[in-house]
This record gives sequence, C-alpha cells and structure tokens, in this order.
Amino acid sequence: MACYEVTLGDRTTYLVEDADSYNQEGPLTTFYETGGRGVIDSWAQRVMSLRTSEILMVRRVDGLRPPEGLLEIA
Repeated sequence: MACYEVTLGDRTTYLVEDADSYNQEGPLTTFYETGGRGVIDSWAQRVMSLRTSEILMVRRVDGLRPPEGLLEIA
C-alpha cells in the first residue's frame, strides 16, 4: 500500500496513508484505496479529499518511514 505526501500552499504537509491512487474531481483531489486493482472503479474507497487549488505538490512515498513533522491522515 502506498502513501502520498501532500504539500499545501501554506507549506503544511500531510501524509495520506492507505491510498493507492488519486484523481481530480472538480474542485477536489480525492485519494482512493483500490484494493490492489490499479484502477479507480466503483469498488474503490475514498480515503480523503483536499481542495485542488490549495495543493502545491503530491509525492508518492513507498515503503519509507514518514519524515518528522508530517501530519498523518489515516
């Protein structure tokens, strides 16, 4: 299972755990757990959504310990 490190415009950084993929849906970017299927389908579960206009960077983090100072979202 992958994690995503998300940095917002105010330089706040979140770690989104248990998400395999993400997609922009209108004004929101939504992170999904896909159960290893590799596609976002009707069985995918939403993990969290953030306002797209506030996101500066999304970085996939695989198998690493989260860096200090990150706010973890599970």
